Order: sequence, then structure tokens, then C-alpha cells
Amino acid sequence: MKKVGFTTTIPVEVVLAAGKVPVDLNNTFIASPESSSMVDEAENVGFPRTTCGWIKGLYVAAKNSGVDEVVAVTQGDCSNTHALMELWQSEGISIIPFGYPYDRDRDLLRLQIDKLAGALGATLPESEAWFRRLMPLREKLKRLDYLTYETGQVTGLENHAWLVSSSDFGGDPEAFEAGLDSFIEKAVDRKAGGGAVRLGYIGVPPIFTDLYDFVASCGADVVFNETQRQFSMPYDTPGLVEQYARYTYPYDVFGRIADIKEQVELRRLDGIIHYCQSFCFRAIEDLLIRRELSLPILTIEGDRPGPVDARTRLRVEGFIEMLADGKSGYY
Repeated sequence: MKKVGFTTTIPVEVVLAAGKVPVDLNNTFIASPESSSMVDEAENVGFPRTTCGWIKGLYVAAKNSGVDEVVAVTQGDCSNTHALMELWQSEGISIIPFGYPYDRDRDLLRLQIDKLAGALGATLPESEAWFRRLMPLREKLKRLDYLTYETGQVTGLENHAWLVSSSDFGGDPEAFEAGLDSFIEKAVDRKAGGGAVRLGYIGVPPIFTDLYDFVASCGADVVFNETQRQFSMPYDTPGLVEQYARYTYPYDVFGRIADIKEQVELRRLDGIIHYCQSFCFRAIEDLLIRRELSLPILTIEGDRPGPVDARTRLRVEGFIEMLADGKSGYY
């Protein structure tokens, strides 16, 4: 079967309807034991040091993963993707553009999904059939998320790993669902748990390799993974277009803030860690997030794959200690 790579979450149902294997290049990059070397490889080719580490990783991941074509999201994600597309094209990789309309216009979104389906060799009705087929699996992901914030039987790291993988289901939804069934069956037999401090994690998934383990070692639990949860499509919607219209990541920050506010109350959060990738425009959104959210926020920044650096470890540890003592402050 042909593999279709993509630069950020797309309507995966369309790829599956075309009888092809979805490959989220972000997951391919960050899951690789050679992820740091992949960044080095991109820089050796000539990528500027001030380019986002994820973009560098995506460039190499597409070349190494054996994908036959790449769906590049040209609206609703990083503007660096445009140059990345051109570089891939110059090296013989077939590119299919896809864009999320900024204002969530359903007619434009339907047109984009329909065009994507045509480019991949599928139809919109076939994609809608996959939407219905994946509904039970997405309900199980919601169950896993519930076991994270309500009972503490699923850790923040486990929550992150499963939800972030739901962007492409590891290329095989049936195998993914079987693995998820087995995991949940074991998780519900665990004792209810939970640290003293309940944290939310917002922003793109971290490039750090040990952030969740370190947070747990400080006595805190991450009970909300914002973007990873969005990858799982947690809303009950009547169809494919509405599902991706409610998906918050590719649109304005105000939709994200509204979603975060709801989850702050539902999950009884004590504080939030906002992760920003170095050289990413989304760091500017931290200003708006801080204006709109009333609970303590720690903003951290990462550049390359690897363990959390010493300075960030000290800041995270101090933030959690502050919350454990019932204090508030600006971080």
C-alpha cells in the first residue's frame, strides 16, 4: 500500500478511504531514536539555525520514511511549510496542498476536503464512511482521556502518547484500536492515583523527550494535553466537515482559549505549562493566553530533541512547588 505523509493533522479519513497508509511525519520524526541527528542532517543541508526544529525533522522524516506523497498544510499551520514544500518538490517528492480556512468556513472546508479526496483517489462519501467507521475508536480515546483526569489510572505521558498517535493511528487503525483496547483493560485495573498538583499542558507537543517523567517526579500530574486531545477529535459531530471545523489547532487562538477554559474547570487544574517551540509564531499567542486565563501559567521553550535542559527543569520544579504550597504568581 502507498504511504501518504502529512505535515500536521489532516482529515485522515480521506487517506484511509483512498486505501493508503497515513503517516504523520511529526510522529515519525520525534519517535525516531535518531531525531537529534535528523535535525543535524537538515542543518548540514543548509537549513538555518533559526528554523524550527520540527521543520528540520519533517524534512528528513519525509525522505527517510518511504512516503509516496506528502500532504502539506498550507493554511492553519507553520508558514515554513511553504518553503519545505518547494524543497521537497525539488527533490522529487510529490506534494498535495491542503488548507484550513481561517474563519472555519464550512463550505470552503468541504471544498478542501473534497479536493484532497480527489487528489488521493477517494471521494467525499467514502471519506464520510470512514468517519463513521472511526467513531467507536474515537470514543475509546475519550475513555482513555477520562481515565487520566477523573481517576488518575492513566498517566499524563500515556495520555500524550496515545492521543498524539491518533493523528495517523500508527498507519493502521485496526491494530491501533486493538492495542488501545488492551491498554484500557489493564488501566482500569489500576488503583486510582494522582499527584498533589493537577497540571494542564497546552501548545504543540513537546520536543523534549522526558518532560512528562520530570513533571511526575516533581509530584504533579498532567491531566490535560490540549493539542494531543484535539488530534483525537473529541467532539460529537454529525459528519467529517463539522469534525474538522471544530478541531481548534489550525484556526484562531480564541477557539483554543475557549476550549482550554472549559477543560480548566472540568479537570480542576491548578496550573498550566504552555510549551512554545523556538522560532515559532505561536509564542506570540502566549500574550493572549495569559490575558484570558486566570490560573498560573508557566511558559517554557524547546529547540531540539533531547532531555529537558537544566534551566527549564529548575523553572518547572519551582512552578510545581509554588502550586503545591497554594501560592500564585507570574512565571
